Amino acid sequence: MNSISDIIERYLKKILNESETGVIEVKRSELADIFQCVPSQINYVISTRFTVEKGYIVESKRGGGGYIRIQKVRFQNRREVFEEMLDQIGEAVPQLTAEHVIIRLVEEKLMTKREAVLMQRLISRETLQLPIPLRDQMRARMMRILISTLFTSKGE
Repeated sequence: MNSISDIIERYLKKILNESETGVIEVKRSELADIFQCVPSQINYVISTRFTVEKGYIVESKRGGGGYIRIQKVRFQNRREVFEEMLDQIGEAVPQLTAEHVIIRLVEEKLMTKREAVLMQRLISRETLQLPIPLRDQMRARMMRILISTLFTSKGE
């Protein structure tokens, strides 16, 4: 059974994909009315499922005429995606950020779901049982190697 967050996310992605400009503007209160939920539920979905790591730019204006603008980042070529992902990973990366990068790779069809599961297991806290600063550094190193391998093996 789908949660309300899943339903809201699917709805927003659907209208975003249908948008000719690749940008949508929505009102928090209108979405809350449509889905019969509190506006904070809309905030939660947007802040957790439409992140930079997942390839979205979100702008928000509060108040009476307020809106939320969501834009899917589009790249000209695979090289741009590769470079942007390596920038996001940096020298140390927390598990949640790494998982968002993996989700984006699947959504961009640059990685299969099976490859994503393997990568998620490899970078998990359970696998990397190290103190936090070292764990995040090791995770980043592994992610950079895996992404570099993925991009070179899928042919650019």
